[in-house]
Amino acid sequence: MVPMDVKEIYDLMKKTPTEADKKLIKKALDFATEAHKTQKRFSGESYIVHPFEVAKILADMRTDPETIAAGLLHDTYEDGHVSLEDVEKNFGKDIAFMVDGVTKLGKLRYQGLERHVESLRKLFIAMAKDIRVILIRLADRLHNVRTLEHVRPDKQKRIALETLEIYAPLANRLGVWKIKGLLEDAAFPYAYPEDYKKVTALRKTKGKETIKKLEKVYRSLSKEAANQGMTNIQIDYRIKYLYSLYLKLKLKDMDIDKIYDISALRVIVPTIGDCYKVLGMVHSLWTPVPDRLKDYIATPKPNGYQSIHTAIFTGDGNVAEIQIRTEEMHREAQYGVTSHILYDEHGKARSKLKSDKKTSWIRELLDWHKKIDSHEEFLDSLKTDLFQDRIFVFTPKGDVIELPKGASPIDFAYAIHTDIGDHASGAMINGKFSSLDTPLKNNDLVLIEVKKNSKPSNKWLGFTKTTFARKQIKNFLAEGKKIKN
Repeated sequence: MVPMDVKEIYDLMKKTPTEADKKLIKKALDFATEAHKTQKRFSGESYIVHPFEVAKILADMRTDPETIAAGLLHDTYEDGHVSLEDVEKNFGKDIAFMVDGVTKLGKLRYQGLERHVESLRKLFIAMAKDIRVILIRLADRLHNVRTLEHVRPDKQKRIALETLEIYAPLANRLGVWKIKGLLEDAAFPYAYPEDYKKVTALRKTKGKETIKKLEKVYRSLSKEAANQGMTNIQIDYRIKYLYSLYLKLKLKDMDIDKIYDISALRVIVPTIGDCYKVLGMVHSLWTPVPDRLKDYIATPKPNGYQSIHTAIFTGDGNVAEIQIRTEEMHREAQYGVTSHILYDEHGKARSKLKSDKKTSWIRELLDWHKKIDSHEEFLDSLKTDLFQDRIFVFTPKGDVIELPKGASPIDFAYAIHTDIGDHASGAMINGKFSSLDTPLKNNDLVLIEVKKNSKPSNKWLGFTKTTFARKQIKNFLAEGKKIKN
């Protein structure tokens, strides 16, 4: 067995590891190597390769040393014939808890969303206790799905579908977009092999053309930045993830010529001021496409995402998308809330979910699910709160409210305050009077009209989408029945 080089993990970590960090990670690697010494993977390679790769993914995700150590140890308890007491004695309670949590989640077997309800409940409970458990599970899943060629075909399909329907949406909801994209693209060929071949061929042809056009924009922008004395600037381009492109193609009758953001130019600069300076440069060099400027720096998405998005006419009949952000914003775009919720203000690792707006939905979801007995109702709320596409709408003060696609002004009203929801009588959407059942769209500006004598009715349940709004309406109607009786 070729020994694993622990330096590969250190090199990927966000912060240079201290001697104590190195000692912990090396100890975990040695412990795991001994526990798995007689085991092999389906590929025939030593089993230790899997936890080692999981630890590298976790290091690249900017997690703390404890999480990386738990990643190395995550299969020792179940597969390595090591007791949980041994793990706790050697590595402490927190790491033992994570190992135990990942082991329990690893026993869940996917049979479609409808038959996965209890497993999903356990998953959310584990997330609420220590969010690092789910990060290890995502890293574990990513390496497993990357090595699916060594698994029998029926199992390949099951694991791939589970990845696309459970783990990728979860990574997306946590804002870990890099992991989401990698999970989807690794699972895609096993879940939908024929579609994968079609999309790969389309992207290969169109992608080459697009990159050539982006290179012209890249050269012109680099030259202008140098002329204006901006030397500390990174410009690169990226191609859309395959599965993400596939989902867009399905909406466009598989016509790739109808998709304008197959690739994008990304500009990374030191400061927020530099972001706007670059935006000025871009719009002075090329004509901007109307209604395609999105300033997520001035108004960040609720999940923390910040960047300026614009699209320009390149002058040769083509359109190019450009994203402008700082290095910190780029890390957030890659790793989401997981890049910073693991540390408190003093830089000390923390495990519990605090009352952070970006993760409050997990607590709200759990609190609501405790009151749900029906599997069907639980699944409906889960599909809305986790697996459905999101939109971002604005209050008159400029606050951003995140809602599921298809949400109504009633959902918006309850997201602001329960009393506003209970007494909503009408809505102004983008300055126009609208009924309360009007589906909201991305970037709508919404004002709720309130009257004392207005109150919820059963009819509202027909067009509300969020778990929270439906819960408040049902509570109000139930209280009304009690009073009458």
